[in-house]
Amino acid sequence: MNPEELLFPHFEKYIKLSDSLKKELAERVKFKTFKKGELIHDADAICTKSYFLLKGLVRTYFIKDGKEISEYFSDQGEWTNSPPSFIQRQLDIYYIDALENTETFCLHVNDLMFLFENFPEMERYSRLSMGTVFGHLMERITSLRFTTAKEKYLHFCEVYRGIYHRIPLGMVASYLGISQETLSRIRAEK
Repeated sequence: MNPEELLFPHFEKYIKLSDSLKKELAERVKFKTFKKGELIHDADAICTKSYFLLKGLVRTYFIKDGKEISEYFSDQGEWTNSPPSFIQRQLDIYYIDALENTETFCLHVNDLMFLFENFPEMERYSRLSMGTVFGHLMERITSLRFTTAKEKYLHFCEVYRGIYHRIPLGMVASYLGISQETLSRIRAEK
């Protein structure tokens, strides 16, 4: 897989890539695939890799009282990792699994730190791209706290409009914090 065609355009939405940064990125990212159902990250391990999705769909979730609670979903053109573990280099509660056969570029945290230390524009990339994630998380918190089950579902369909139909309903219900029965009733009303 060629990062120049698939990964560089993502970075160039936020920053200008110098030839030396392109070279370092190309040398440091590794192509990796995951089969549907495969665990990408286990909460029992420190997350040391971030994955840029080229194809497929993944879910980040945690387990509470024996139930899987979906936290968020990532698809093509997005990075996924377990943020608290990846950033702080300690265990946290998150698992990541592939909901479909998935192709990624993988970047190790040490390689990312090298890029930050040697290419100031990477810090800018991180800040700008994380602003999008932060905005999404603030919307999610507001939706969870102040909206009805139907409004939560409609917001979910808007946020994940390109992929919501590919996510199993049980995972959607757990993401929304409602029962699958309630979700079925809401969907029947549409």
